[in-house]
Amino acid sequence: MPTFQYEAMNSVGQVIKDQVDATSSEDAIAKIRAQGHFPTKIKEQKSAKTAGKKEQSIGSAVAMGAQVRRRRVGKVKLSLLTTFTRQLSTLQDAGLPILRSLRILEEQQKPGPLRMALRMVADDVEGGRTLSEAMAQHPKCFDKLYTNMVAAGEAGGVLDIVLRRLADFMEASEKLKKRIIGAMIYPIAVLSFATVIVMGIMMFIIPKFKDIFSKEFGADLPAVTQFLIDFSDWMGKQFGWAILLAIPVGLTLIWKAIRKSEGGRVFTDGLKLKIPVMGKIISKSCIARFARTLGTLLTAGVPILEAINITRETTGNEVFARALSKVHDGIREGEDFANPLRQARIVEPMVVNMIDVGEETGDLDKMLNKVADTYDEEVNNLVAAMVSMMEPLMVIILGVVVGFIVIAIFMPLPTMLEKMQKQ
Repeated sequence: MPTFQYEAMNSVGQVIKDQVDATSSEDAIAKIRAQGHFPTKIKEQKSAKTAGKKEQSIGSAVAMGAQVRRRRVGKVKLSLLTTFTRQLSTLQDAGLPILRSLRILEEQQKPGPLRMALRMVADDVEGGRTLSEAMAQHPKCFDKLYTNMVAAGEAGGVLDIVLRRLADFMEASEKLKKRIIGAMIYPIAVLSFATVIVMGIMMFIIPKFKDIFSKEFGADLPAVTQFLIDFSDWMGKQFGWAILLAIPVGLTLIWKAIRKSEGGRVFTDGLKLKIPVMGKIISKSCIARFARTLGTLLTAGVPILEAINITRETTGNEVFARALSKVHDGIREGEDFANPLRQARIVEPMVVNMIDVGEETGDLDKMLNKVADTYDEEVNNLVAAMVSMMEPLMVIILGVVVGFIVIAIFMPLPTMLEKMQKQ
């Protein structure tokens, strides 16, 4: 039976060099792991001529396999990740070892990206990596904010507290996102149904009136009626309906193409901030996200420069990201937080003043969380106001469209009646 020499790490991270008899390298790996060790290198003992050719690095093989598996791990839903974070915090607070906690939560997950990621994270932790290092290998599941907060919790010995705060943060972000999306569903649904109905009228109802007018109306039709008939012909006979449906698709593709460049992202994000009502909602949402993210990171003990870098990547708006880059550079050169933020002009003076007070009192993290709470409430109020405004606005728009169609159809009728009476 061949003999294999190996290097491995034990449960406390110490390097062990030994040998084991096995039928194959896979069998040798299984035996080494059965001893509670994680193999990093293994080679079969042979003659001096062939020994160098047969050596293989298990670490490289494992890394290549992990990379293949990681490519298969897709994005995890925020709700699932929030639940997992809350459960992991509870298990850590109860005193369970991190590896045991990961295995328990892995078994509870349904088949999917999160379960696959947890299995690989647990394997990496068993192999000697820290939890944050293992999670950093799966950026689609655990972003930079998540892994940095976990690293801060590990360094400070307060992983359970940090995980609980992280779960609170994700729950607040998810609620805000759902509230905005939920507010937009109603007007979008109403406008979509109204568009379909109007297109149906143009393509199937108006042509019937056209036949009646062409037979019974000798003189020229009123301009409004003629416009309606011409538009109906364009919709039905000249594939105008396809053009109307292609316009939003084309605009979406153009928008995505522009956003592929950094300058395009700055332009489009700046344009979104200038949209009436919606621009204020986007701006205040970005401020709330920036303040809560930065406050959460500072509470977890992450250094401020690193925390700003992480926050910059999670703002969701390139204008705010560039402004935070200037804030980062200003702090690195010795300035305080408030002055570069004031010069960036991305937030209201009240936010700058609250941050300034937070710096002076040493409670910057608490002040940022208060800013986030305030702006979350303002976003809620703006969303409610927007919904209340859109309902009468949609009624007015639909009323104008329907009224135009009715007027255009009935305008020729008096002339037609007079003609019929004369006959």
